[in-house]
Amino acid sequence: MSPFTIAVLALSMSIDAFAVSVGRGAAIGSPPLRDALRTGLIFGIVEATTPILGWIAGVAASRFVQAVDHWIAFALLAGVGIHMLYAAIWGSTDNPSKGRSLTALMATAVGTSIDAMAVGISLAFLQVNIVIVAIAIGFTTFVMSSGGILVGRLIGHRLGRLAELIAGLALCGLGTMILLEHMSPV
Repeated sequence: MSPFTIAVLALSMSIDAFAVSVGRGAAIGSPPLRDALRTGLIFGIVEATTPILGWIAGVAASRFVQAVDHWIAFALLAGVGIHMLYAAIWGSTDNPSKGRSLTALMATAVGTSIDAMAVGISLAFLQVNIVIVAIAIGFTTFVMSSGGILVGRLIGHRLGRLAELIAGLALCGLGTMILLEHMSPV
C-alpha cells in the first residue's frame, strides 16, 4: 500500500470523527483546548485500535477466502463508503454531539470507528502493515477530531456532511481501485 493510499484511507476513516467533533464543538460553544485534545485522543485511540481488531479477524479467515479477497475488500470498502454517503446526504436521526460525559464520548468514538474495523478486515486480505496503517488512522483522527472540536462553532454541521460525502466517495474509489488492480492482467 503506497503512502498516498494510506493517507487517503486515514483521512477517509477520520472524516466521520471529524463530523461528530464539529457537531460537538458547535454544541459546546467555546470548547477549551483540553476538551478538544481529550476528544481527539479518545477518538484517535479507538480509531487506531479497531482496524487492528478487524485485521486480526481477517487474518484468521484469510486462508479460506484468498481466491475472492479482492471482492471482499471491494465490498467492505464500498459498503462503508456507501454508508458514509448515505449518512452525509440523508443524515442521521441521532445527535452524537449531545453529551459531554466520558461515557458519551467513548460511545461516540466506538460508533464512528466501526467502519475502521471493516476496513481492517479488508486490509488483512491485502497483506499490508496494519501497524503503520493503524497509526496513520489514529493520528489523523486525533488531529481531525481535535481540530473539529475547536472549529465546530465556525464551520457548523454543513461542512461536516460535505467532508463525509467526500470520504465516502474516496472509500468507494479505493475499493474499486483494489478490485481493478486484482482483476487486470499484469
